This record gives sequence, C-alpha cells and structure tokens, in this order.
Amino acid sequence: MAAASGSLLHGAAEALGASEAALRLILSILSGYPLALFQRYFLFKKQPSHIHLFNTVTGLCIAYFNFGSQVYHSLLCVVLHFLILRLMGRTVTAVFTGFCFQMGYLMFGYYHTSTDNYDIKWTMPHCVLTLKLIGLAFDFYDGGKAKTSLTPEQQSYAVTGVPTFLEVCGFSYYFGGFLVGPQFSMCKYLQFVTGELTDVEGQRPNSIQPAVKRLCLGLFFLTLHMVFSPHLPDSYLLTEEYANQPFWYRCVYMTIWGKVTLYKYVTCWLVTEGVCILCGLGYNGKDEKGETRWDACANMKVWLFETTPLFTGTIASFNINTNDWVARYIFKRLRFLGNKAVSQGAALFFLAIWHGLHSGYLVCFSLEFLIVMVERQAMELVRDSPVLSHICSIPLLQPPLYVAQQSIHWLFMGYPLVPFCLFTWDKWLKVYMSVYFIGHLFFLLLLFALPYVRKALVQRKDKLEKSH
Repeated sequence: MAAASGSLLHGAAEALGASEAALRLILSILSGYPLALFQRYFLFKKQPSHIHLFNTVTGLCIAYFNFGSQVYHSLLCVVLHFLILRLMGRTVTAVFTGFCFQMGYLMFGYYHTSTDNYDIKWTMPHCVLTLKLIGLAFDFYDGGKAKTSLTPEQQSYAVTGVPTFLEVCGFSYYFGGFLVGPQFSMCKYLQFVTGELTDVEGQRPNSIQPAVKRLCLGLFFLTLHMVFSPHLPDSYLLTEEYANQPFWYRCVYMTIWGKVTLYKYVTCWLVTEGVCILCGLGYNGKDEKGETRWDACANMKVWLFETTPLFTGTIASFNINTNDWVARYIFKRLRFLGNKAVSQGAALFFLAIWHGLHSGYLVCFSLEFLIVMVERQAMELVRDSPVLSHICSIPLLQPPLYVAQQSIHWLFMGYPLVPFCLFTWDKWLKVYMSVYFIGHLFFLLLLFALPYVRKALVQRKDKLEKSH
C-alpha cells in the first residue's frame, strides 16, 4: 500500500515538474485546513489534554508522511528538552544546556544530511522546532523571575506554570506550524488551546474568511512560482551560456530570478498562516479602529514586500516571526554587550548557521548586514541634506525615483540570494565573478564614501549658518 502511494505521488510530482518530497510538503501544509476545521468544530473549548493529544498525533503523522522513521530526531529532542527543563528548573544552566543541545543537534543533522542542492529532509522542520524549544527555555526561565526585572515583552512571553510533557508535545507538533513555521510562544499556544484566542468570547473565532483569503493569496504565489520558476532555474546561473550573456542581461536575470525564488517561501508561509488563522491561533486582538486582527502568526506582509523600495522594508516584511524570534532571544539578550552593531552581527551569524553549515549562508547574511548599514547611512545623508531632501519631495520626480530605487533594491536583493541558494563557495563564487562582484564593490564603495559625503555636507551647513 505504501509503495503504491509512493509510486502515485512520484508520478504526480513528475507530471507537475516537482520533486516527490516537495509534493509531500505541499500536501502536508494543505492538510492543515481539514485538520483545522475538525479542531474548530469538534475540539473548541474541549479538554485541553485532548487538544494537545490531537496536535501531537497529527503532527507526528505529518512528520512520518514526509520523513518516515527519521521522525525520531524530533521526538528525541522534545523528550530531552522537557527533561532538561524539569530537572534543571528555571536556571541559566537549563537555558544554556537547552540552547547548546538543540543547536548542536541541528548542526549534527546539517553535517550528516546536507548536500550541494536544496533538499527537503528532516532538518527542515527541525530548524523550526529548534527555535521553538530554545524560546520555551528562555520563557520558562523568565517565568521564575520577578516581574519588575523583566521587560514588558518578556512578561508577556514568560511561562509562569510548569508545562506538562503533553503540553510540550502539542506545542512542538502543532500541525499548523510544525513543518515551516510560524514561530509562536508557549503562552500563545496555551491560550489557543483553552479557547481564549477568539474575537467572540466563548465562541469559535470568526476566522474562516481571513483564513481563506490567506490560502487564496498563497495559492496565487504558488501559481506564479510554478509558472515562472521552470524558466528561471538556479542551475542556469552556473552555465557558460549565462556567463556569455551581456552584463545587463546577467543582472536582470539575477533580479527576476531572485524575486521568483522568494515566492516559494511566500507560498508556504501564507498557506500555513491561513491554517493558524482558521484554528484561532492567528488572533491578535483588535486595532485602534476596533477591527479584529488575525496577523499573530503572519510571516509575510505581502503589500509591503511587493511595494517597498527599501532593503529594510523587505526584511521587515519577510519571515517576520523568525526575525522577531531572533530579535527577542538573541539580539535583545545581548544588550549587555553595549554595542548594537555587535549584537546585530551576532544575531545575523546565528541566523546564518541556523539555516545551515554551507558558506553561502554566511555570505548571504554578511551581505545583508552590509546592505542595511549602507542603506541607513544613505537615508541619514538624504535627511541631513536640504538639497537631496528637496529633490526627493518633488512630486514630479517621485515616480522615476521610485522606479530607480526599486530597480536597485531588487537587483541587490537577488544578489545575496545567490550564495543562499547555491550553498557552496565554488558555485556562488563563479556567479559573482561573472557579474564582477558588482554588489560587493557597490556597497563597499558606498560604505566608505557616504560618511565622508555626509561629513562634508554637515560642515558646509555649519559654515553657512555661521556666515548668516
């Protein structure tokens, strides 16, 4: 029976031009909708232990469907992490041990499974699980501290009770977030289980319509990716044909390729967000107008992602929950270093190794760090220069300036994606050589030039003020 099912999926995957692993992943994500409907109508406000058990069993089934017997990796980490918290208690030792064990196990997985290609293996959902469990250790530790010693954010995430093993399993394997995220806290999960996350107290959340909207939007981006990605393969960047194309063509291809490549991540996050909204986990209170917000599990701000001309805007709209997790548990926890740049660099380094051990991840996130620094300097320069500020405020010039800024923005968004998608140094180096390291040279030049330009403008402004 299993062989027949595998053969059927293999044939369907070939017909769609995808791998069997990718098809299993998409089917597993979509299966969250019938599971969420079942949970809405049969488990809402029921015994919490039944809901934890349902989430655990369904999550394990999804894991087995995708990765077979390798599901034991996640089980082992969940069990051992639970024991660490219970035996070591609310201590720094428990946080440190849990952090090192979970990251060490993930690195072990990457070392033994990674290849030169993008593979859907057990390490893919395991990196999501790693952040969940590390976050739980921090929140459990904060739950034992005096509220006055915690920031308002830490107070809202702190776990004051002692989670049971079934609660930890349900939290870890919840079908709406096990495979590709999103990240959510134990406190949020427990509120969801007890039926607190609803826009009408005591009743099921009115979340069907917003969930369907996210599903449709996700399927739209899936269609875009399936239509355009066969014409923009990663492998083409490594061919002699690409290297022999005109320079402008290579840059344009890299720009469009980068945009289409990101759509596969957009698809997964939008579809899973819809599952979380349908269950009620996406409930995020009401805005200042009194309208219900369903963005608690949003990993994408689609409109901002598509329209922002800023690199920081794209970062703020993409993989939101993971970025928030890193900011909360890495960046802000390093405040004692007293240096924002060092904390940011450490957070990006963590993100790089969390993605994998390939050199491409380190190159990608180091470029992100460089680009963000340069963009901030450029914005400060425009702000401090009356001439540049005036030019940017002229209505007639705003459309062409926007087009120019977007062109630069998306060219240099595709540029860091090259090592992120090609992984190994010999591949990404070959592509960067074919475009003469344009991104590195452009941003390094600006990094050193912009402070001098800004300093000259400030000095000129001071002289003019003195002369008057």
